[in-house]
Amino acid sequence: MLDRDAVGSEARAADLGIEAPEPVARGEAEAARERHVHLGSAEFRECYVCGHRVTSDGLAIHVGGVRGREPLHAAPWTPIEAAPEIVWAAIDCPGAYAVGAAGRGEVVLGRMTASVYRLPNVGEPCVVVTAWPLGEDGRKLLAGTALHTAEGELLALARQTWIAPRV
Repeated sequence: MLDRDAVGSEARAADLGIEAPEPVARGEAEAARERHVHLGSAEFRECYVCGHRVTSDGLAIHVGGVRGREPLHAAPWTPIEAAPEIVWAAIDCPGAYAVGAAGRGEVVLGRMTASVYRLPNVGEPCVVVTAWPLGEDGRKLLAGTALHTAEGELLALARQTWIAPRV
């Protein structure tokens, strides 16, 4: 993607090198959503994926910790639009919660490698996103995210690198 002459993002084939954990049941995801703790400054409240927006034009995915399956985070999601870019968005922000950003301060996504196996149908109940930490390397915080149907079918999987900015 170009922003005038600057490269804003690029895509290429890659191996994820991770597997999704066992799916979280929709009821567990609904309970986890109730434990959501919003992170980031006021600017992040307008985030299309995880923000608490004044308008209802966002995805409103608010992941929280899954009891008994720590450090997994999850939330339910029912898409009102089915497109690859919507699925990529849905599996983005939950990774920040998985790396513990709520206790660290702000983090920014440095890289996301993902596979979308199938788009969810409009109105299809999903569990989004199961998110879990994969480790740390200095200021680099690694996470995995997955999107499943309510029945447990894996729809998308991502590996992410989040960056904790220097303070």
